[in-house]
Amino acid sequence: MPADLGHSITTSIPQRLDRLPWSRWHWLVVGALGVTWLLDGLEVSIVAALGPMLTHPDALHLTQTEVGLTASAYLAGSVFGALLFSYLTDRQGRKKWFMITLALYLASTVLTALSWDLMSFMFFRFLTGAGIGGEYAAINSAIDELIPARSRGHTDLAINGTWWLGSAAGALLTLLLLNPTISPESIGWRLCFVFGAVLGVAIIIVRRVVPESPRWLMTHGRVRDAEIIVSQIEQRVSQDHGTTLTDPDGHLTVRPRPHATMITVARELFQSYPRRTVLGIGLMVTQSFMYNAVSFTYPLLLSKYYAVANSDVGVYLLPFALGNFLGPLLLGRFFDTIGRKPMISLTYGIAGILLILTGYLFWVGSLTLSTQMLLWSMMFFFASAGASAAYLTVSEIFPMEIRAMAIAFFFVVAQGAGVAAPWLYGMLIETSATSVFYGYLVGGGLMLLGAAIELWLGINAEGRSLEQLATPLSSRSCLEDREHNHPDRA
Repeated sequence: MPADLGHSITTSIPQRLDRLPWSRWHWLVVGALGVTWLLDGLEVSIVAALGPMLTHPDALHLTQTEVGLTASAYLAGSVFGALLFSYLTDRQGRKKWFMITLALYLASTVLTALSWDLMSFMFFRFLTGAGIGGEYAAINSAIDELIPARSRGHTDLAINGTWWLGSAAGALLTLLLLNPTISPESIGWRLCFVFGAVLGVAIIIVRRVVPESPRWLMTHGRVRDAEIIVSQIEQRVSQDHGTTLTDPDGHLTVRPRPHATMITVARELFQSYPRRTVLGIGLMVTQSFMYNAVSFTYPLLLSKYYAVANSDVGVYLLPFALGNFLGPLLLGRFFDTIGRKPMISLTYGIAGILLILTGYLFWVGSLTLSTQMLLWSMMFFFASAGASAAYLTVSEIFPMEIRAMAIAFFFVVAQGAGVAAPWLYGMLIETSATSVFYGYLVGGGLMLLGAAIELWLGINAEGRSLEQLATPLSSRSCLEDREHNHPDRA
């Protein structure tokens, strides 16, 4: 249906979505869209576990530094994909592009299995990263716009935590396929990528039933389309609960406008919401550098300093993944009750202290493999909850019309800051235990910096609708007091 631009429209679509009780329909959305993080975790875990294997002559015969470089290629692709597909997502809708980006991921993963040298492997990893980067922008936008405000925090954190379920699945997969008694070294690593793509094929089918975001349709002049979708959702939720839904409280007046441009995004980020922009950059950069540095090089450290066999690396990824998954799952509800600011600063701070402590004990030789694993699992229990909340923060505090591009901006900044981290930490691991400690000291210090930034600039977003947090651009010209709706200017 064509957009109706220029005319004011009063609607209660946001209020209708936010007052819905949790239902099987919401579980469908979470499952169909949240799998993005599981797929990314699967990818990263597989490649991390494959690191030592890829150095063998029967595989690609890479050096440890080149293994780190391939991880950087994946991260660079995710930056490119986030930037490109976020623009298309805000312009053409959430659903179209969360389908296309998933297809790109699947095709590129299969092609990775056919790599023949360093350059081909890096190129296909770049394309895989581009698909995942595009997924981040499209999926974060869609989930936030479909989940009720009172549940948005812990739902987002739990979904982000599934990254580590994918990581555990990848670890188990490599245990099987990297065992030379089951499959030859020249084939096993390729099968890991093929099996990793199988999951995504099923998800494409499930995603087809997820509707376009009614909030996106509303702000782009397609209110009647949005009303139809919301009515269908309400009917399904009402049937699931066997009750009549309560009336929505309030309404919103919008005047649809032309598509937002990069100039619009820059103006909103740096003129309308400069404090929020500093907050987002601080949270995303600090957690990204630490995660990229440690996660991608974790198996290399196990192999060199603890003599863990290549075929056994997956076993030691499991407790690491478990700590990361349980953090958002068990702590997530506190981000909606205690609040975003105290919980984000607390989780960042504890993670930073534990990483520095772990690095120091490793440096002085006080750790065994078991105690190293225990400390890492504890540290990432908190770090994972904090990092997931960082993604939640940047996805909920900017206007609807630029949400995907705003998410992509912070994702690009974060990954740009952390893109060289795997390569750098790979070199540190090759050098000495002292170099490793210095690297962990930097990573821990950055997490403490992130905690301080949250204490300074954090926003109490818990329980508030997206429209309360940031007035849609299409509503501003309809408000009598625009300044009242700009917290950064108050």
